[in-house]
Amino acid sequence: MTRFIFCTGGVVSSLGKGVTAASIGRLLEARGLQVIIQKLDPYLNVDPGTMSPYQHGEVYVLDDGTETDLDLGHYERFTGVNHTVRCNLTTGKIYSSVLARERHGDFLGGTVQVIPHITDEIKRHIKLLGRESEADVVIVEIGGTVGDIESQPFLEAIRQMRKDVGYENSCYIHLTLLPYIKSTGELKTKPTQHSVRELRSIGIQPDVVVCRADYPIADDLLDKISLFCDVPREAVIPLETARSIYQVPLVLEDYGLGDYLMRRLNLQGTAPDLGEWRQMVDRLLCPTKQVRIALVGKYIELHDAYLSVQESLLHACAFHDTRLMLDWIDSEALERGRIDVTEALEGVQGVIVPGGFGPRGIEGKIMAAQYARENKVPYLGLCLGLQVMVIEFARHVLGLIEADSSEFLPDGPYPVIDLMLEQREITDMGGTMRLGSYPCNLVPGSKAQRAYGTGSVNERHRHRYEINNRFRADMEAAGMVWSGVSPDSKLVEIGELRDHPWMVGSQFHPEFKSRPNAPHPLFREFVAEALKQK
Repeated sequence: MTRFIFCTGGVVSSLGKGVTAASIGRLLEARGLQVIIQKLDPYLNVDPGTMSPYQHGEVYVLDDGTETDLDLGHYERFTGVNHTVRCNLTTGKIYSSVLARERHGDFLGGTVQVIPHITDEIKRHIKLLGRESEADVVIVEIGGTVGDIESQPFLEAIRQMRKDVGYENSCYIHLTLLPYIKSTGELKTKPTQHSVRELRSIGIQPDVVVCRADYPIADDLLDKISLFCDVPREAVIPLETARSIYQVPLVLEDYGLGDYLMRRLNLQGTAPDLGEWRQMVDRLLCPTKQVRIALVGKYIELHDAYLSVQESLLHACAFHDTRLMLDWIDSEALERGRIDVTEALEGVQGVIVPGGFGPRGIEGKIMAAQYARENKVPYLGLCLGLQVMVIEFARHVLGLIEADSSEFLPDGPYPVIDLMLEQREITDMGGTMRLGSYPCNLVPGSKAQRAYGTGSVNERHRHRYEINNRFRADMEAAGMVWSGVSPDSKLVEIGELRDHPWMVGSQFHPEFKSRPNAPHPLFREFVAEALKQK
């Protein structure tokens, strides 16, 4: 019988429910259980694919092409499990499905209501994930904060789940904040008490309360929360802000949450094995070297827009026993001359240009690619970063394009994109976008092939533009190596410069497949080359 763990949040948002849910998954996997995690998001968008990164952080893409909330990245990085379309559910998806059925006549003319129709649809998706995944435990994170009006159908659905699957097969975990009052030097429990009371008013009694705080939580406060929230003392778990999110599973384990959940849900497993995870965290927190990397992007005001890129760099740095010093460079500021490219990049040991959409900031990224090429600085281009690398090479090495050549396209100041990169109509997934996992064959002896150590790979895509094949031969003759191509050789997947220590760009997003104990090969070798720089 599949068990279900439901994670809710109270007091304020952004407490780290996603990291907490992922960490619980790590604890259960360490005991030999099969786990999968689902995110229930209360917004009306069908998915975050069309949302600005400033609104919702990065869009995380799964193997099956699903565009999801960034918390799915935490789930996959912590558990190592490849998730599916079933793992991200939004209010928009739920209402779209129910309304389509109503239009089809499935409700036989009956009145369609939030209860039972919307809540039944939510429960159907939760149970379906359990059946399809055959997981021992399904962990369900409910987005938003208890008390938000848009979260109420999801909370009502998980309340009903206990009746459906039974007390012994369900567990409610509530993550809450203990705010610190500086004037009195106290952590306060009252907001937590009110948050739990809000939950109980809708029929949900939490089995576990995880208490977030920026300061150590005294035992008497935990006793007080246990008493007033009617939760066993061993199930009131302190979670002080950690130096790294990868410490969170270890903190929860040290406070006994893993063992408690095994008893509470009557799960049978092995002794917990977190040795390799602890070693990774030790390397991450106590490195012997450091490396300075510049990330050149246009959404740098919100670092979550590049969350998977940051985490992939951390994974690679932990592998090399290295501290990451990350410089955030605004590509639009470079483009407009507010920042000098030499001053911004002088002294960095590596340059990363991540993905993005639209022309804003493109010229600044091209300037960064030019600096990396001319100064032999290791460069890693992710999706748009490959396209920028190709444009820069065509412009400044082959002289195919003038920087101000607006005659190619009358309606835009960036004709270089349309000249060098052709937009293909992709009809199988994502409309005009190539979404999800696609195969890539690697050229023997290339930098990319040596990094992967294999002849073919599968990587996740999210982009509209492809390298224009009309220019491939000319660019290859001038020093570009198309080191990764689709099986039919019609699409470029990886490009690299022949006479450069490491200037590699991928059409796909390698950051989506990097894991803490298994850094992505392109990130791993990029950091290795960066460490060779003085």
